[in-house]
Amino acid sequence: MNKIEILKSEKDGLKVKVDIHRMAKEGWESISEGDIQRLKWYGLFLRNPTPGFFMLRVRIPNGFSDSYQIRALCFIAETFGNGIIDITTRQQVQLRQLKIENVPEVFNLLEEAGLTSTQTGMDNVRNIIGCPVAGLNPKERVNAYAQVKALTEHILNNSEFSNLPRKFNVAISGCADDCVHAETQDLALVPAVQEKGGNHVYGFNILVGGKLGSGGYRIATSLDVFLSPEEVVEVCSAIILLFRDHGNREARNKNRLAFLVEDWGEKKFRKALEERLGKSLSSGGVDLRENEKSEHIGIYRQKQSLMNYVGLKIPVGRIHSKKLDGMARLAEKYGNGEVRFSHSNSLVIPHVSDDKLGKCWMNLS
Repeated sequence: MNKIEILKSEKDGLKVKVDIHRMAKEGWESISEGDIQRLKWYGLFLRNPTPGFFMLRVRIPNGFSDSYQIRALCFIAETFGNGIIDITTRQQVQLRQLKIENVPEVFNLLEEAGLTSTQTGMDNVRNIIGCPVAGLNPKERVNAYAQVKALTEHILNNSEFSNLPRKFNVAISGCADDCVHAETQDLALVPAVQEKGGNHVYGFNILVGGKLGSGGYRIATSLDVFLSPEEVVEVCSAIILLFRDHGNREARNKNRLAFLVEDWGEKKFRKALEERLGKSLSSGGVDLRENEKSEHIGIYRQKQSLMNYVGLKIPVGRIHSKKLDGMARLAEKYGNGEVRFSHSNSLVIPHVSDDKLGKCWMNLS
């Protein structure tokens, strides 16, 4: 058993939260090595180059946020950090140079804004990503935001999902442009259609076992399964629990889902999934993704009449809190207050009407 598995067997990472107030009083040097690792269950990372300072990763499902939440993040970064916010490729944000003494107050501010850092690190289901323009794109067949939100709510603070063999990346998207890069995910649901009883039913095909990083890359492969939107939480949860129960827990560079899929093969994996669910699954539908790819940067028409979304490239995803706060104010003035983060380290301001588009673009440029 490797040292991380030993650490997890001693105490579930979710249980460290009750100790954070004590840690805040006693200071970072009093924190045990085991608890330094367990703090990652709450998105807190102590970095060797900056002793005494933590990086905080905040979960933002599908990258959907609003101006109130953005202001809260900017206030935290400005008041307790270094004023810098990083937008990540998983549509979430990271704040840097936080002291453990301030973490209880930071967590309270996040909670007040409807945000959390729970299970954004270590061996958990990480932030579930989706198309940043879900519900807006005229080419979209399935708005998958509801599924992202429902699966997130099912997993968070649930000890069934807090001790996986390794991190687990999920994407759920109805985007024809495949902006989530589905083949790189441990589990990806991509837009599909199936004919049932003479009707077209829109839902998702399942891909499993994609990965980048240590141990080499693997392109996610099809399970030949079609899911209706109503089946997503049940089936995705079962896949994650298969990984929990059967994934390799020895070498850390060989224990992603990809290695279990390689070992079993897609047919055995699907059979085990059906046995866990106690039912047969439908064969895969027609994949609705197109060859054209998009990162949703620029000005695009929405499916809503006379409305547009504006996608902004943020170099390396790094932005000062004052500038991001200003963008939130522009989202309120020219849109409906929504700000969405994308997997290209960028952001989207939706619901900009035709009559406001010119002024919005001028203020953003």
